[in-house]
Amino acid sequence: MADLAPDVAIVGGGIAGGVLATMLAKNGLDVVVLERETTYPDRVRGEYMPPWGVLEFKRLGLLDILYENGGLHVERNIPYDENWSPEVAEARALDVSKLLPDVAGPLCIGHPTMCNAFSISARAAGAKVLNDIKNVEVTAGNRPTVSFVSDGSPIQLKPRLVIGADGRNSTVRKQLGLPVLADEPHNLIGGMLVANVPDFPRNIQTMGTEGRLHYLIFPQGNDLVRLYAAYDFSDRASFAGPDREARLLQAFRLKCLPYAQAVLAGTPIGPFHSFSNEDHWVDDPTAPGVVLVGDAAGHNDPITGQGVSIAARDARIVSDILISNKNWNQADFLPYVEERRERMRRLRIAARLATKLRVEFGEEARARRARVAERMRDRQLSPLPVSLVGPERLPNEAFLPETIEKLIA
Repeated sequence: MADLAPDVAIVGGGIAGGVLATMLAKNGLDVVVLERETTYPDRVRGEYMPPWGVLEFKRLGLLDILYENGGLHVERNIPYDENWSPEVAEARALDVSKLLPDVAGPLCIGHPTMCNAFSISARAAGAKVLNDIKNVEVTAGNRPTVSFVSDGSPIQLKPRLVIGADGRNSTVRKQLGLPVLADEPHNLIGGMLVANVPDFPRNIQTMGTEGRLHYLIFPQGNDLVRLYAAYDFSDRASFAGPDREARLLQAFRLKCLPYAQAVLAGTPIGPFHSFSNEDHWVDDPTAPGVVLVGDAAGHNDPITGQGVSIAARDARIVSDILISNKNWNQADFLPYVEERRERMRRLRIAARLATKLRVEFGEEARARRARVAERMRDRQLSPLPVSLVGPERLPNEAFLPETIEKLIA
């Protein structure tokens, strides 16, 4: 490599890493991105962003990249659920296209598509993106180092700053020894991409619970839909084995869902993987010369689909700090640390409640879900809207234990 002392080395070229590289390189910084993959695989995550996440990409000036790569807005959320008939569910639909000014609603787009798009935009902005990187080792300090192997050759960089954007199992985070806090696992969630579903409307999303399954359906371009299913650990065997993709598809034979037959006629074209859904977070995702972003800094329970939005907010705040301040001491990232800490706290509270309402089963849970839905229709205070409009738009009272107890009692 010509420059072994770039301004910034970003470990991880996914969404957070690609967005940051694009923004920093556009503003004249010398950026190197280290990515282990040569092609981005379907990881069954990060394919939906609520309106507040769309607004983050708009603030970054990168929303057009998502449109150019097939990003699709949905206009209504329809709660097809065992508690009411499809007709009643449609009458209860939420217009999600008008929740935030100048935001056309949630956006659906494939995770590998986004990763690839921002890798291309980073290169176009002037960043150097290296793929098939192995054996990354990061050392923190006033002048941190990043060692790795590229094309069989060992290389060491001495950037001014290292950004860890290498996902949930972050190598950078582990090497720095940053402690990870976590909730207890509650249940499993998994997803799968399905083609040949032309009869599922492109302008709606839906989610609900029937029996022992909480499901979510988000459309993508052409005739694609992304299916998600959340279920109890005790039901793990129902979605395991070499035929697990077929098993998941058959789980959508739901009485509450009028599009069930359209989904069942589809063709699985991606893998089905499931994982436990709970929050993980790092209280302070910084060290001397290093800052973590995206899932590397901790991730929200995916039950509310916040991952891409969190990554975009991280990238916007960190890039603003780096562009406006040329010193880059650890203390300069304190505004990011404090904002993220409170943001993740609020999202964590909302996700815990969403999981309790959606992924607990039986008659008591069904009645609770219906009761809370009615109270929210009557505009009783709740933390749940935070997942659509953003963590800072609700009063602190929405996140108090007594508010939640009143909501579900």
